[in-house]
Amino acid sequence: MRAIAQSAIHIRARVISSAAQSKPSPNKGAMSFQETYRSKQMSASDAVALVRDGDFIIVPTGVGEPPALLTALSKRRRDLHDVKVAQILALRKYDYFDPETVDHVRHIALFYGSASRAGGQAGWIDFIPNCFSELPSMIERALIPADLVFSMASPMDERGYFALSLAADYTMAAIAKARAVVLEVNPQVPFAFGNCHVHISQVAALTESSEPVFEVALPQIGPVQEAIGKYVADLIEDGSTLQIGYGGIPDAVVMQLTRKHDLGIHTEMIGDGILSLIECGAVTNKRKNHLPGKMVATFALGSNKLYRFMDRNPALEMHPVDYTNDPCLAGLNDKLLAINASLQIDLLGQCGSESLGAVPYSGTGGQADFVRAANRSRGGKAFIVLPSTAKSDALSRIVPMLSPGTHVSTSKNDVDYVVTEFGVARLRGQSAAQRAAALIAIAHPDFRADLRAQARRMHLL
Repeated sequence: MRAIAQSAIHIRARVISSAAQSKPSPNKGAMSFQETYRSKQMSASDAVALVRDGDFIIVPTGVGEPPALLTALSKRRRDLHDVKVAQILALRKYDYFDPETVDHVRHIALFYGSASRAGGQAGWIDFIPNCFSELPSMIERALIPADLVFSMASPMDERGYFALSLAADYTMAAIAKARAVVLEVNPQVPFAFGNCHVHISQVAALTESSEPVFEVALPQIGPVQEAIGKYVADLIEDGSTLQIGYGGIPDAVVMQLTRKHDLGIHTEMIGDGILSLIECGAVTNKRKNHLPGKMVATFALGSNKLYRFMDRNPALEMHPVDYTNDPCLAGLNDKLLAINASLQIDLLGQCGSESLGAVPYSGTGGQADFVRAANRSRGGKAFIVLPSTAKSDALSRIVPMLSPGTHVSTSKNDVDYVVTEFGVARLRGQSAAQRAAALIAIAHPDFRADLRAQARRMHLL
């Protein structure tokens, strides 16, 4: 059965690869492309004049957001009505993040970021629940509209193509549906390989900017994160393929992998932690089963050094998220390791990774995608990592039941390893009683007696 499944996946991979190559055929000379470019070039304020009342604008993940266009949209917002801007992980709080003008332009969060979290918690920013891998199909099926696309882009190449290297994610699907594609071309955006290219013939308008691409520093790492990182690193074998999420604990794992050999990368996010593993020689990608010799990601989040590394690097491909996060495709890699953080976990193993009780904090993102991918992989391991406590040790993050209203991100049926600073609990294949005992053993010692008592009352022990 696995052979049949692999055959089907390889066929799908070839179809995707073929689709990636079947872009608009450039049939003009380079000078004609430049003439077309100039005919579509305009100021950001003129470009946003393409927005109509009722439009739904798709913006890429994180640093793929175009600052000049979104600033111009903010300035024009009071002239518009019922315009929505959808994005995963908004990083900058533009003026349209304004509760007084949401009837004009409203942000729609696909995952809460630093700019959108407070508005989501207050209720004036809306939220669409999703698994990251499914966003392209939701756009293709018109479950999420895509009237316009606003995106950062690299400079145009000699064949008339721009690279959406900072975030191919769901944006490529939106480009295929949108009435108008508007690009903010910046010479500091890398030109990456993969299925992330847009031809000048697909672009309605473009504006140029030169401000530095937004940089995101590595999170701070303390002793708790280091302890968790060591437990995970000890379970990572040479030749493994890594998916690493953002956060202090995933980066603490990365710091302890520098002496590993022949690691591979198949992830949703490429950041500076991964770059450090490449620089020290731990990542070679040569033992990957799927796309050996190449790293695969769907968005970038890091430093200018990372963005320079991405530019025309043949060892890296940026693809849409329904490719990178497809559990069947990612799971073709043997020893696929998924490392993702959570906020709370109950004694059955349900993970609340995106809310504090009923209060939204982030989103599902790709956590469920890669947990399932690792579970499919030969020798794969999915790690859910979290400190044992919160609020200066006042609260246990391992709880009998999730707090009321908690958004369940990863189900009890999918969770594999759970790691705190006190150890590792292997849950997959274990009974409810075994799960409860294993999780209590890695809880903070101050809470273990109460957790045992609660587990007995729940008939788990």
